[in-house]
Amino acid sequence: MDLSQKSTENVEFMIEKIKEKLKVLNMGAIKPSHFDGEMYEELRDVYEMVMRKNSFSPNEMQAIAEELGNLRKQS
Repeated sequence: MDLSQKSTENVEFMIEKIKEKLKVLNMGAIKPSHFDGEMYEELRDVYEMVMRKNSFSPNEMQAIAEELGNLRKQS
């Protein structure tokens, strides 16, 4: 998958992979539709960081959740 290209499919892919890796319990809390192209590069940075690590401390999990919250579309 070529994540260098901004697309809805790539956003969906990255969000799903982040949720799988972090074992997000409340899957409905993070949806690809919450993100748009404006924050694509930042989302990709979070995705790449999550994919590089094998485990996460509770503090890291909190920081990642907060960052994803910051990247959400403003209603």
